[in-house]
Amino acid sequence: MAALSVPVISLPHHHPVTKPNFRVTNNDDPRFDNHSVLSLIDKCSDMKQLKQIHAQMLRTGAFFHPYSASRLITMCTLSPFASLEYARRVFDQISQPNVYTWNTLIRAYASGPEPHRALLIFCKMLHQCPDPPNKFTFPFGIKATSELSASREGRAFHGMVVKASLASDVYILNSLVHFYAACGDLDQAYQVFVNIPNRDVVSWNSMITAFAQANRPKEALELFRMMEMEKIKPNDVTMVSVLSACAKNLDLEFGTWVHSYIERNEIDMDLILSNAMLDMYTKCGSLGEAKRLFDMMPEKDSFSWTTMITGYAKSGEFDAARCFFDAMPARDIAAWNALISAYEQSGQAREALSLFHELQLSSSATPDQFTHVSVLSACAELGTMNLGSWIHIYINKQGIKLNCHLATSLIDMYSKCGDLDKALEVFQSMGKKDVYVWSSMIAGLAMHGRGRDAIHLFFQMQEAMVKPNAITFTNVLCACSHAGLVEEGKLYFDQMLAVYGITPEIKHYGCMVDILGRAGLLDEAVQFIQNMPIVPGASVWGALLSACRTHGNVELAEYACNQLLELEPRNHGAYVLLSNIYAKFGKWDKVSMLRKLMRNSGIRKEPGCSSIEVDGVVHEFLVGDNSHPLSRAIYSKLDEIMVKLKSIGYVPNKSDLLQNVEEEDVKEHALYLHSEKLAIAFGLISVDPPKPVRIMKNIRICRDCHSVAKLISKLYDREILLRDRYRFHHFKKGQCSCMDYW
Repeated sequence: MAALSVPVISLPHHHPVTKPNFRVTNNDDPRFDNHSVLSLIDKCSDMKQLKQIHAQMLRTGAFFHPYSASRLITMCTLSPFASLEYARRVFDQISQPNVYTWNTLIRAYASGPEPHRALLIFCKMLHQCPDPPNKFTFPFGIKATSELSASREGRAFHGMVVKASLASDVYILNSLVHFYAACGDLDQAYQVFVNIPNRDVVSWNSMITAFAQANRPKEALELFRMMEMEKIKPNDVTMVSVLSACAKNLDLEFGTWVHSYIERNEIDMDLILSNAMLDMYTKCGSLGEAKRLFDMMPEKDSFSWTTMITGYAKSGEFDAARCFFDAMPARDIAAWNALISAYEQSGQAREALSLFHELQLSSSATPDQFTHVSVLSACAELGTMNLGSWIHIYINKQGIKLNCHLATSLIDMYSKCGDLDKALEVFQSMGKKDVYVWSSMIAGLAMHGRGRDAIHLFFQMQEAMVKPNAITFTNVLCACSHAGLVEEGKLYFDQMLAVYGITPEIKHYGCMVDILGRAGLLDEAVQFIQNMPIVPGASVWGALLSACRTHGNVELAEYACNQLLELEPRNHGAYVLLSNIYAKFGKWDKVSMLRKLMRNSGIRKEPGCSSIEVDGVVHEFLVGDNSHPLSRAIYSKLDEIMVKLKSIGYVPNKSDLLQNVEEEDVKEHALYLHSEKLAIAFGLISVDPPKPVRIMKNIRICRDCHSVAKLISKLYDREILLRDRYRFHHFKKGQCSCMDYW
């Protein structure tokens, strides 16, 4: 225990007060004999009174009676008005604290905000106290190591317990179970548990809770069954952990049995247990039972309301979730976060931002880091960089520490909104970066077509001793795909398991098929799929189908589409891609057949939509849209653009037209109405140079719009950033960052 890993902090030291040179007699002050002192300490109601008693004890000498001093320390540390700072000053005045007094101070620090001080006091006790630590000392010291997850120090305590012949003490062993669980060593925790000679309910609770909190719910439930077999009566703490395990295991049947078990055994249904049951029902999807329980609860807190909001929102019943939210007596930030996050994660980014604006106008709560993470994700989805940048400024102004979660969200937001330089600035400003920060920056470089830079960053990550994970490799493989780095992609895919011990998942196989398919290696892609050790998923067949569209292989496209539709019969993208391939080769009868099949099945094509943010307002355009207030000016600008383009030799690329149209001028007009062209025209009249025109499109940009955007960037000397479903295109001076490889 001599070499503690906790930070060494100088504790305030005060020389013990010199003992008065007079002897206390019954004639000094009868009100302050030991019995009177203890009585007054027990009646003390605030720190001011306690300090007055302390002063009188010093004056009369009662303070130097060990028992009286220890009672004063107890009141300083464990009362409702406790002050650890004052307690330490009182402790330092005691010339020879007894073991009880040492234990009291260790206990107070172990349960307080600075548990490392408990370990320092324990070390001091070993050197200064004439008596050794006893069976009450060790649970407090072990608790401190649990709070700190201090594995080495906790194991040292375990060794001291054995040497002190206290290895059969149930209270100490229970604290060791908790310690090992807190350090993530569940095997050792269980080993201690099974060796407890007379396990009490706390023993069982500690181990069941450890399994439940470590996301091992099956073991937790099995342990509860063993507890029942050994006739150990569970209490409310047991049932909270068991219900938590049911929720994580999505075991509604057993959770319902637990509910009836609690009622049969008349276990007190306090608020904590009621909330645990509510959480179990909502996570298991039994909203009806959750609602009945909620209505019957005599007391509800913020957790109760937030649980109902989250349960309904995750089930897609947002109207009901909003009703609970509106009915909540006092909305704290957890409730706001629950609904904002639910909107964002379900793809309803606009609703998430709308609710965030309500939060800004409300005085009921202040946004925290969890709010900002969800809102930044919504901004990334919609491409609303103005709000995302405002949040970044707000974080800095409020002095909020930029942790890895926030940094990852900011990098993702800036990358997806087209400002890669700002994303890199955030990345470089971070001192300690976790795997998600590195992976997010690799993804940003990948989507902007900077594959070589992404791979270079991947090497830097390993030099920084940060181990890549499955997400990292998905992003690295995407970088290879977007940049046409076929050999590199093969190399990193092969290294996943062999070098890094990461088993490739279906998304990694999909990336490899995309790498091979984009490069035109369709036969190799098919062979790769045939040799996969797992069943090909929708992403694999989708990547192959997309490659067939790019390289014009109708027969293989039909095969890939059939495979994809077997897995996802209502995948509208599969129909659209195959229809595009048929249209490209003039197979209009098959195009009509597919469209009829979609109509009969009630499957609708996702309409192309382009959006652009100007002065914090998002403007959306559909194909042939004329609903915008500036529609006349937009089409006038578009006419001007087309005249200029034709004057330099632009010829519309009609291969992407999906309608069987005979007249050439009608074909040309159909291309002219694409949403991204309308958005670009609006951007040119609304965004002052040299600011770039930033456009978000929900589907893949067509080849004609890609060519037009390149020409506009040269003719108008404007930078255009366009994000489609898969990547970013930076148009500048007639060139695109994708190098026409997309």
